[in-house]
Amino acid sequence: MKNKNTVRKIESAIELAIMAIAYYLVWKYQIFDSEYFYPFLGRGKYVLMGIYFVLMLVIIHLCEGFKYGILKIADVLFSQWIAIFIVNAVTYFQLCLMANVMIPVAPMLRLTLGDFVISGISVYIFFAIYQSHSKASKLLMVYGNKESVSLKLKMDTRSDSYNIRRIVSIDEGMDSIIEMLADYDGIVISDVSAEQRNDLLKYCYMHEIETYITPKISDVIIAGGEGIHQFDTPLVMINTTGLTPEQRSIKRFFDVVLCSIASVVLSPLMLIIAIAIKLEDHGPVFYKQARVTRDGKVFDILKFRSMVEDAEQRPATDDDDRITKVGHVIRATRVDELPQLFNIIKGDMSIVGPRPERIEHVQKYTEAIH
Repeated sequence: MKNKNTVRKIESAIELAIMAIAYYLVWKYQIFDSEYFYPFLGRGKYVLMGIYFVLMLVIIHLCEGFKYGILKIADVLFSQWIAIFIVNAVTYFQLCLMANVMIPVAPMLRLTLGDFVISGISVYIFFAIYQSHSKASKLLMVYGNKESVSLKLKMDTRSDSYNIRRIVSIDEGMDSIIEMLADYDGIVISDVSAEQRNDLLKYCYMHEIETYITPKISDVIIAGGEGIHQFDTPLVMINTTGLTPEQRSIKRFFDVVLCSIASVVLSPLMLIIAIAIKLEDHGPVFYKQARVTRDGKVFDILKFRSMVEDAEQRPATDDDDRITKVGHVIRATRVDELPQLFNIIKGDMSIVGPRPERIEHVQKYTEAIH
């Protein structure tokens, strides 16, 4: 785990350095009009390059754009491109303030396009390097309820990162499980009682054992709390009101602006995908599925259709022949979810937030809470 984190940090630093150098070249070759920034064409450009580096570091980190080998390539790319857009927008207004005039936007657009290219190339290269220098962790899975074993099937889809070798019940006993752990890199704890889970967590923490855990509802609530450090006893304040009206307005503003820009930029790609789906079997381009959003509102989430029209009436097979040829491609690259940009613009979803669940899942969660 430590080696993986080290590789990831080195890759992140290299990508940030390349972007900072690109920003430096903007100043070196005076892409901006020198009459606006004459005092900064000397050593001042090194300070601006440092500020740009730090901004990229902070915003990409907040957008989870450095999670090579953890998230999928498409997710990392999307996160980085959102961060790049935000940083370059802030940088543009910073430069306008320095020049005391609204400078031409074309140079910043070219820099943004260059950053997108740097990001795309870097992510693909770094994923390849990361995967060649790291191997999937050999894991022991401990479960409390047999239904929770389904988690293994989900983790098996990321065999590059997780390798669950053995599954045991918590009923095997702590001593037996601890003895087994000696042969594994880490442990997955799924649906285990609070007391037993705490014992396992403490042991794994003390012995630096890689640990994955499925959180309970109380864990999720606590994770969203605010730490209070006014006393020698730690406290966590749980905010039960959610976002303030001001925070919701700002969040909604960024949802609309970012997704509107993304939908325009990605419209050629979406048009090509739509034509390919239509040409293959002449069926509908979009697949709609009922999901539940805030306050129990039901809406249709949009995806590019990746299966045959009557897929839900046909049983799944090992190779799942319900998936179309185009579907295999758009699923592998995750571009089947691009139409959800329109869901976000409409207000059904948000860029940041819990993924809307299916109606039946919400009903089960509600029953479990009550």
